[in-house]
Amino acid sequence: MNITENKEISKSSIISNMLWKFSERTGAQVVSFIVSIVIARILLPAEYGLIAMVSVFITIANVFVSSGFGSALIQKKDVDNLDYSSIFYFSIGVSIVLYIIIFVSAPIIAKFYGYTVLTPVMRVLGLRLILAGINNVQQAYVARNMIFKRFFYSTLIGTVVSAVVGIFMAYKGFGIWALVAQFMVSSILDTFIIWFTVKWRPHLQFSIMRVKILFSFGWKLLLAGLLDTLNTESRTLIIGKMYSPSDLAYYSKGLQMPALIMANINASISAVMFPAVSKVQNDIERLKMLTRKSISVSSYFVFPLLMGLAVIAEPLVRVLLTDKWIMAVPYVRIFCFTHAIIIMQIAMQNAILARGRSDVFLKMDIITKVISIVLLICVINMGVMAIALSSLVTGTFNVIMKAFVSRRIFGYGIREHIADNVPILFAASIMGTAIYMINLLGFSSLITMSIQIPLGIIIYLLFSMIFKLEGYVFVLAYWNEWKKNRPHV
Repeated sequence: MNITENKEISKSSIISNMLWKFSERTGAQVVSFIVSIVIARILLPAEYGLIAMVSVFITIANVFVSSGFGSALIQKKDVDNLDYSSIFYFSIGVSIVLYIIIFVSAPIIAKFYGYTVLTPVMRVLGLRLILAGINNVQQAYVARNMIFKRFFYSTLIGTVVSAVVGIFMAYKGFGIWALVAQFMVSSILDTFIIWFTVKWRPHLQFSIMRVKILFSFGWKLLLAGLLDTLNTESRTLIIGKMYSPSDLAYYSKGLQMPALIMANINASISAVMFPAVSKVQNDIERLKMLTRKSISVSSYFVFPLLMGLAVIAEPLVRVLLTDKWIMAVPYVRIFCFTHAIIIMQIAMQNAILARGRSDVFLKMDIITKVISIVLLICVINMGVMAIALSSLVTGTFNVIMKAFVSRRIFGYGIREHIADNVPILFAASIMGTAIYMINLLGFSSLITMSIQIPLGIIIYLLFSMIFKLEGYVFVLAYWNEWKKNRPHV
């Protein structure tokens, strides 16, 4: 029996789902960020560093559960209950096997780092793999049918409740276990709520042939995801082993702040645009149009936010995290520029995958990761700062390569890519330069930041209106359309 799906994609449907996804990610990330601030003011940087050490292995294992098959279910033209059910049971089986491996290897990993407390911590956090196996297909179902409103409730409730638990335990002196409890409660509630808000249920049916068919597309994404995760987490592993837990904490916290901005907007746009472009994969002109629109809208929001964050990083850290985290400021700035580069290639990546060219995606990813590993080896003894900078170099190369490939596959080349991004980057740079001058006036960190944020917003909006930036025009048009068509009470 085939599952009925809406094949028509309207502009309002895409934006509506994008807004729901953005609301879900923003709500969750804002709450998580506030919680991380409160807990960071209570705990020591070294305790954050210990969690980061464990997270390396959990994150790598999670790739085998969450990557590949979900995207394959979204990309496949016709999906039925046998496809969904087969992947559901397969994902749970894989997650259980991986958890057993994590459980058995936990003492070895703890000995590798030299911290025995990591053994129980890893065994508890590893349970998130099984939860990921349970909700992997549910998430694919939501994305394929573009009903992202369902994510909003599960994510927000889980985040708020886990926040209360984490702060309470940190205040009561549970240390690293406060972070463990926060992560676990969030995962458990996310899984529980989405299970009851999404109508799909697994049937008592399984086909290894369907798994193989979906694997033919998904294995390339799985391998690419694994390479990407290994590339990212290898830096965490190396810093945790060669340097101190505090060094790793500063690096991780510096990565967290710009990633908060990047994750919200990228997850919102990418999660909606991939199923959207997958449905028009045979219409090259519309595929190109949707890709350009996605890049313009995402860059319009991401560039000024990351530029602004890089400028106000020092007063922000002093006000929110206290001076004990001031060593994270240089990493915040490095990762702001790194994520600004990354956002430019996400939409092109989605379009390439929508065309079914996961083989091309894998080849590009292998090339990028080889270059990244070579750079990492070259700078491994030069300090944590050099390790962070190497990701900026790799990201730049990745964007250039994807632009050349996307031109060959659906006609969106490097010149058009530059033309779509340069006006936004120029406006963000002017805004950043203007608010940076406030740092030179000698005000306190709180006053400096209080002036910079509203001033930056005003300057960027003025440039948007004067130069009619495409992202601004697009959002304004949707806003006017919504006001015109909204029901009158």
